[in-house]
Amino acid sequence: MRIEGRAKVTGNAKYAYEYPAENVAYAFAVTSDVARGEVLSVRAPELPGLIAVLSCMDPPDIAPVPDAELHLFQSRTVSYRGQIIAAVVAETLETAREAGRLLEIEYAPDDMDVELDPDHPGLYQPEKVNGGFAPESGSGEPADAFAESPVRVDVTYATPAEYNNAMEPHATLAEWTAPDRLVVHDSNQGSVVVRDTLAKIFGLDPEQVRVVSPHVGGGFGSKGTPRPVPVLAALAARAAGRPVKLAVTRQQMFATVGYRTPTVQRVRLGADPDGRLRAVLHESVAQTSRIREFAEQAAVAARHMYRTPNLYTGHRVVRLDVPSPSWMRAPGETPGMYALESAMDELACAAGIDPIELRVRNEPETDPDTGLPFSSRNLVACLREGADRFGWAHRDPRPGVRREGRTLVGTGVAAATYPAMTMPAKARVRAEEDGTFTVSIAAADIGTGARTVLTGVAAETLKAEPDAVTVRIGESDLPRAPLAGGSMGTASWGHAVVRACEALLAKLGDGLPQEAEADTADELKNRPQYARHAFGAHFAETAVDLDTGEIRVRRLLGVYAAGRILNPQTARSQFLGGMTMGAGMALMERGVLDLEFGDYLNHDLAQYHVPVCADVPDIDAAWIEEADPHLNAMGAKGIGEIGIVGVAAAIGNAVHHATGVRFRELPLTPPAVLPALAAHGVTA
Repeated sequence: MRIEGRAKVTGNAKYAYEYPAENVAYAFAVTSDVARGEVLSVRAPELPGLIAVLSCMDPPDIAPVPDAELHLFQSRTVSYRGQIIAAVVAETLETAREAGRLLEIEYAPDDMDVELDPDHPGLYQPEKVNGGFAPESGSGEPADAFAESPVRVDVTYATPAEYNNAMEPHATLAEWTAPDRLVVHDSNQGSVVVRDTLAKIFGLDPEQVRVVSPHVGGGFGSKGTPRPVPVLAALAARAAGRPVKLAVTRQQMFATVGYRTPTVQRVRLGADPDGRLRAVLHESVAQTSRIREFAEQAAVAARHMYRTPNLYTGHRVVRLDVPSPSWMRAPGETPGMYALESAMDELACAAGIDPIELRVRNEPETDPDTGLPFSSRNLVACLREGADRFGWAHRDPRPGVRREGRTLVGTGVAAATYPAMTMPAKARVRAEEDGTFTVSIAAADIGTGARTVLTGVAAETLKAEPDAVTVRIGESDLPRAPLAGGSMGTASWGHAVVRACEALLAKLGDGLPQEAEADTADELKNRPQYARHAFGAHFAETAVDLDTGEIRVRRLLGVYAAGRILNPQTARSQFLGGMTMGAGMALMERGVLDLEFGDYLNHDLAQYHVPVCADVPDIDAAWIEEADPHLNAMGAKGIGEIGIVGVAAAIGNAVHHATGVRFRELPLTPPAVLPALAAHGVTA
């Protein structure tokens, strides 16, 4: 059971918007109706209860930060439809929403450019892609080697815009307790980064800002970096002179808090007749906004996956009049491995080799990108274990031959990888005379069970019962720690907690109470160089209805090599959650672009479908025992994101095995599948 389980199910766990505040007012964000242009005027309505209106007509005094999305109301330029261009503050939420509706905004609209085109003349190579990676990498002569390869695959895949859709919307309660003291209760993935950002924007020292976030209802990356919500709440509270609550609506989340950019990816694989790769070329095209550059690193995973003497990866982006894309669960690896692992399946078919055997034959001894040894790499073990559990040996490799009435059934496999990062963190542990311990660290629990896992880590190190340990997280005043993102949270926080507990144990002989702290920065800086990654394998069985084109995932299995699993229950939840999101990516999630108005039409959960339990009736996750001494004090890798990586490819490969038809654009919805089946003569 999770530490905070009782508090959550009884409603006692408070989320940002639920905190009480005396004399609180309510803000409502007003967003742009045009995709490109300029705000000419903003006229406030005559409405009882309206306290303040904020807009570019009277720019508030704030300092710029690198993310221009946070520099609210400093320009009249509209960069995309749905951009926050004004806000109202009122006595009640209802009044605020009505005032927002009545706000009169005059625009000078301009021609918009919102559609991603792989031949767009505005495409350019960014200086860096997300994660700080170089946009381009290469070795050997990949183009020549590909042209000379006996077996070749040259294919292009497309993925759509996808949305994080955390259960709890982005929400903030902001209060200026003094002219230079700001307290915010905020829904985020890292209280420290929100604190530091707000301090810069409002010209304060970090110690003058306090961010409180003990419980967060999901984020999936959208709350990893500060979005405009806490900034706007603080601005509104300053304007109103009283505490202000602000929560964006579900519809507003689709434009204001980030999403996964659509991609167009060309993959070229050249191989010998026995399937051994001669060349891998992976090129990705994505979009970004005009106000903030975000370059999805879709081709980076290809740098680490397979042995080849000739490798090229490249990225280009184009600035469009669209909302700013950002992190969504496993950014880069999720769309990139969909393309690479789909192409590997096509290569297996072209070479007449089992897709698992193809991957095994191309297993590298060292990291193909850096030449470094892997701290551990058990992808082959995942493939073998998954094959045994899934019954792969009984699979007929011929596509389109397994028919059950008016349904075709197939199975597919895909590999997964995600970086295993451990970032510097600080932690403090205190031992009391009554035998209890308190662990303090500015970690975040976004629904993953971090509080429970850290309790177990501390209890194990202290050789104490978990009931004797209290873990304090979710406040920026606690010892500094990285955010919950990039699958680095538990690995980083747990490492610091272990070191603090070890330091405390060394002091217990001096009597109680005692307190100890740890800072892992120097230790991590000086550790040996390794390529550190988690790996996994996904297996899918799909059934394709020949009358409707509907695809059902009958079975989904993930097997992972992610270091030491610290808590089997929370780990399993993480894996299954990622796999379920992967199924959504494969079968239903897609932002539908409106070329008339320039935004995405299906911006609510009635039209933007996400998978539910009934969509994957048989889903399972397993892991191999992996001892990796080169990671951190626990030997653990992050597990929050590898569960989604490769799932869409496994499902797509299974659909090809079922039907013999290759689909290269997601999602695989009935309107896309049925005509293609008919075009290939695949009928009931």
